[in-house]
Amino acid sequence: MIISRTPFRISFVGGGTDLRSFYSEEPGQVLSTSIDKYISVVVKCQIGIVESKSRINWSKVEFCNNVDDIEHPIVREALKLFEIDFPIEITTFSDIPGSTGLGSSSAFSVGLVHALHALKGKHATKHTLASEAGSIEVDILKRTMGKQDHFASAYGGLNIFTFNSNETVTAEPVFYSKDVKSKLEQNMLLFYTELKRDASVVLESQDKATENKRAVLTKMRNLVYPLRDVLSGNQDMRRFGEILHEGWLLKKSITNDISNSEIDSYYDKARKAGAIGGKLLGAGGGGFLLLYVELEHQEKVINSLSELFCLDVNLDNGGTRITYYDQDSIDIKSSSIVLSNKNIRKKK
Repeated sequence: MIISRTPFRISFVGGGTDLRSFYSEEPGQVLSTSIDKYISVVVKCQIGIVESKSRINWSKVEFCNNVDDIEHPIVREALKLFEIDFPIEITTFSDIPGSTGLGSSSAFSVGLVHALHALKGKHATKHTLASEAGSIEVDILKRTMGKQDHFASAYGGLNIFTFNSNETVTAEPVFYSKDVKSKLEQNMLLFYTELKRDASVVLESQDKATENKRAVLTKMRNLVYPLRDVLSGNQDMRRFGEILHEGWLLKKSITNDISNSEIDSYYDKARKAGAIGGKLLGAGGGGFLLLYVELEHQEKVINSLSELFCLDVNLDNGGTRITYYDQDSIDIKSSSIVLSNKNIRKKK
């Protein structure tokens, strides 16, 4: 058995410039961090007599003898990519529900690819894990989505990622002090709006708007280094919240799918209660609302959004990792017998 653990992420500024429609013309750039909320992927070779070749446990349980019959698209294409042709069971455990703006599908993709590399007895760099996971979703499954999430989950930590027209990605770590880390973790409040959305629908809308909104997206990208300078300790941390606010106003102007009256109401109430700035995480339309609130105003802000759940989060520095590895699991691939229905006998 092999278990990978992969963090979710928060993107602070630059989101949308990691779409191919933007970075194919000029470099895209985001500043993001991984957080201490994770998805674990358990991959286990099935031993002995099994009733199906693949058992996939997610929001439903699948039993399949043919990889093409697997409904979960990421699992199906990953097993094809890694040429897994022996009985296998895959199970996931997540700290956060999907479709909430924290990059859940990308974190799962990275964690699955990491576990399958380990199953094959192979090491892979974080860059390779991010690239392969992204290729499954973007190139094979043809999903409209940016590149940032896979790299943020794979690398871990606070980073600037640059996306180039030749499809290369560079990672630049952001250096910050313990004091900055403490203030950031203390002043970040994450509220669950309970509004779930299909990120691909929102991203398709943004993708179509890229050319007409390129100037707006360029302004969003150009917030990356000013935010880095704040985090590097060169400015008062209040500026962090101000830049988040500036970026959110720009992002909302791209399409009408990114925000709505309910989200705007939450954000306005929080600002009136003392939040310096914030943004809706992910593509938009729902999920988690990030706010930057200094300690003396937090009780008032939390009370103003009393109908929402406030999630405590801290930064993660490790990225994806293998947390459990059983050496025997890579040596048992031929020790199973798959029963077809006609082989299963009922007791008399």
